[in-house]
Amino acid sequence: MHIAVIGTGYVGLVTGACFAEFGVDVTCVDVDAEKIDRLNNGIMPIYEPGLEQLVAKNTQAGRLHFTTDVREAVEQALVIFLAVGTPPKPDGSPDLSFIEAVAASIADHINGYKVVVTKSTVPIGTGEHIRKLINERKKSRSNFGVVSNPEFLREGAAINDFMRPDRVVIGSRDEEAIAIMKDLYRPLYLIEAPIVITSLEAAELTKYAANAFLATKVSFINEIANLCEKIGCDVHDVARGIGMDKRIGSKFLHAGPGFGGSCFPKDTRALASVARQFECESLIVDAVVEVNQRRGRQMLTKIENLVGDFKDKNIAVLGLRDNSRPN
Repeated sequence: MHIAVIGTGYVGLVTGACFAEFGVDVTCVDVDAEKIDRLNNGIMPIYEPGLEQLVAKNTQAGRLHFTTDVREAVEQALVIFLAVGTPPKPDGSPDLSFIEAVAASIADHINGYKVVVTKSTVPIGTGEHIRKLINERKKSRSNFGVVSNPEFLREGAAINDFMRPDRVVIGSRDEEAIAIMKDLYRPLYLIEAPIVITSLEAAELTKYAANAFLATKVSFINEIANLCEKIGCDVHDVARGIGMDKRIGSKFLHAGPGFGGSCFPKDTRALASVARQFECESLIVDAVVEVNQRRGRQMLTKIENLVGDFKDKNIAVLGLRDNSRPN
């Protein structure tokens, strides 16, 4: 099977390399010619444990290719993954301009049945929006299916998360597309990874809901940390005590300056934006965002209490990173 992955950011590159490891012929596409040139020379644009070796192995085996030629990639592929950025607008809603540009390219070069798959984190309704865009623009009579296949990759453990996932969510109403996607993920049947088939909309919402729930745990334990400071007890003891409850679990119960990175802030705001769009209250998600914003301000107060006036002080920040992960 030939597939194309459009976008060679964090999600796109990991997805392409891992599918190549499954034995699939993969072409990764990007408009950034310099990035593609570096990838063809074995230079990774990101660091992820094991990724450089996986890319080198599958490039050498002839299963993984990098190009700027979207036409050739689309024409050769049966399945086309969209892994481009959906950065937030000022109001928190996702910017779909990159998604729409890719959909236009697919429409221009479609030459037979294709499965168009969103890997990027996109708002509810994007799949049907893509379907409409391609139908309105394409010149050929070629048919296509639309699928939402959200990623659940953790930075630092992305390859293992792809190869041994908790679940694979496939959202579509196109039976042929679902069958092709299940065949693409067939290697995971050997390890009995759950394959969850849903509607397009449910799959799109699942990604936001998962990240919002994890962000909720972070904000919750930070509010408990505030209470612990007033009481005079250790929040780590409390987190350990409630984390042992299997209904809760210990992950994401680490008090600190709040959640950050490229996913949680963007996705919680996007979910709240979707709720407003559908005239639905999102009290919990709104509170999670507010608690996280307050937590950052509280950290400044804590630091000032420790070191005094910031004037003439040198402050070091550990852990700065490139926040360019596409979703």
